Amino acid sequence: MSTDTHGSTLPTGSGLKQPYHLVDPSPWPLCGALGGGLIVLGIIFAAHYNNYIILGIGIAVVIATMFFWWRDVLKESAAAGVHSPVVRLGLRYGMMMFIASEVMFFVAFFWAYFNFALYPDHMSGVDAAKAVWPPAGVTTFDPFHLPFLNTMILLLSGCTVTWAHHSLIERDRRGLLIALACTVLLGLSFTMFQAIEYSDAPFKFVGGGVYPSTFFLATGFHGFHVIVGTIFLAVCWVRARGDAFTPERHFGFEAAAWYWHFVDVVWLFLFICIYLFGAGATE
Repeated sequence: MSTDTHGSTLPTGSGLKQPYHLVDPSPWPLCGALGGGLIVLGIIFAAHYNNYIILGIGIAVVIATMFFWWRDVLKESAAAGVHSPVVRLGLRYGMMMFIASEVMFFVAFFWAYFNFALYPDHMSGVDAAKAVWPPAGVTTFDPFHLPFLNTMILLLSGCTVTWAHHSLIERDRRGLLIALACTVLLGLSFTMFQAIEYSDAPFKFVGGGVYPSTFFLATGFHGFHVIVGTIFLAVCWVRARGDAFTPERHFGFEAAAWYWHFVDVVWLFLFICIYLFGAGATE
């Protein structure tokens, strides 16, 4: 270990003649797994017992893990020779695999949704001859109201984050900061409008049946990913303001942009499959 000019402790290389950096022992993978498990357990308690304590603890643990883990990665990136070209390539592969795992995470929700949407007779307690989707008595959202507005917001945010990347490559610091700020504001706007949509929902998550369960789980987890992506981009804005990125080395920003584009694409599928394909009687 070594220290920088401010006296902060920085990690150092292993000292071996090889291009890899062996990270110091870290508690954050275990903490992140614990927080994720608490969130899943908290969702169960919230759905069945209306108890949100475990869910709140899980979210707090995940947020704390994100903060401290990213802080350690930023310290590593500041240590000379630690993030070699091979290590940066490994980070790219790691981010790709993470996004691939996230794709499969949402595939599970789409699978559950289409299992009932295409075969509504699979719903328990419903006469197969009378089974329809959406279920009888369920009033769905007008897809061309708030859902369409949120679709336009996310598509525009995809354009602004690409603008930010282009500005970074062209060494346009002002354009980078403006574009990143616009993307963060659009992400916050999406979250705000989704909260309004949820508050006006004609059906409830708890005790509402199959349709509300699949709807809130799919769109709710996407909303969570939007919040995470917004925080990710906000951190990039702070780092960009401190001139932490260069056209040659800016993987932190690239990872945030990849993640944000993934969030965009997932929402398009949600909008088409759940809001459009699954539209029934609207408000």
